[in-house]
Amino acid sequence: MHPDMQAIPCSIVRGGTSKAVFFLENNLPQDKELRDKVIHSAFGGVDVRQIDGLGGADTLTSKVAIVGPSTRGDCDVDYTFGQVSFQAELVDYKGNCGNISSAVGPFAIDAGLVRAVEPVTTVRIHLTNTGNVIVAEVPVKDGKALTHGDFAIAGVPGTGSRITLDFSDTQGAQTGELLPTGNAKDVFDFGDGGRYEVSLVDAGNPLVFITAGALGMKGTETPDEIESNRELMERIEMIRGRAAVVFGLVDDEKKAAAESPYVPFFAIVSPPASYECYNGAHVDREDVDVVSRLLFMLHMHKTYPGTGTVCTGCAARIPGSVVWEQLSEEARGNVVLRIGHPAGVIPVEAASELRDGKVFITRAAFYRTARKIMDGVVYIKNSVFE
Repeated sequence: MHPDMQAIPCSIVRGGTSKAVFFLENNLPQDKELRDKVIHSAFGGVDVRQIDGLGGADTLTSKVAIVGPSTRGDCDVDYTFGQVSFQAELVDYKGNCGNISSAVGPFAIDAGLVRAVEPVTTVRIHLTNTGNVIVAEVPVKDGKALTHGDFAIAGVPGTGSRITLDFSDTQGAQTGELLPTGNAKDVFDFGDGGRYEVSLVDAGNPLVFITAGALGMKGTETPDEIESNRELMERIEMIRGRAAVVFGLVDDEKKAAAESPYVPFFAIVSPPASYECYNGAHVDREDVDVVSRLLFMLHMHKTYPGTGTVCTGCAARIPGSVVWEQLSEEARGNVVLRIGHPAGVIPVEAASELRDGKVFITRAAFYRTARKIMDGVVYIKNSVFE
């Protein structure tokens, strides 16, 4: 016991190329407003360094996962994802993180919420943010999730045990439709601000797709090169803001940065190309089917998010979409799409079929590794609870 702080059990877990603080649902306050105050305090509050908490002062590490017994009979656990802002008192629950989703199955198994069945345990995860189901296949041994393995992902040192995640149930998660406007492509007209062809796709998370050429880019720029171009970043947010209105996330495109900074994601796609990665890796043109640079939380992603991977794979299976147009005839027919991102290449399995003239996704799966880093308690000041 501490006289002026309360201790709350938690874990720090890496999932894919991100990290999150994981809480068991019953260890947090049931009142949602108080729960968010506690979470924000645990991460370090409004501080670009998050020096007084567990947050890593980075959009890839300021994430929270809340896991508990399932409220659905067809699932094993409930999972709520939150993107924790270090620039405002905000925990954004409007979307999901595919990387952190990959750690939910292992965390639930290790916490005893799901019985381990060797050699691979299937965990059905109820994503409470949108009401959809994610199916994880987790290698296990001796009652625990395996971490050792030979599977490597760009952006994470070393190798680990391969976790497969099927997101095919998440099409239309935000809007009810894979294509919210019913179109493979739409045009956003900003008058003197320009006209832009975009594809709006809702799978995993809602995404805006645009070509690099439409923004005057090559498509192989590093995240720092893009972020240092203030005019480009302002144009990206202008387009993203309008998409946020179309997706039904905000009622005013100028409020998107404040009210919905996490989603929609914004992907800048281009044809296959060879390029040098910011981390020293090299990507050959022959090893990718499409090149992409993705923005979320008003910053460029240093690798590629899991839900963004899912949505890009789905968009590639929609004839006439911005992504589909970047692909070769061979790549359009393949089940596996290889996406070139700032730190390497990520594959995604994606397949679709036509039903009554509409595209439906039948497979949307990708692979990640995950590892628990720490179990312990985080101390929250008593004043947070007052």
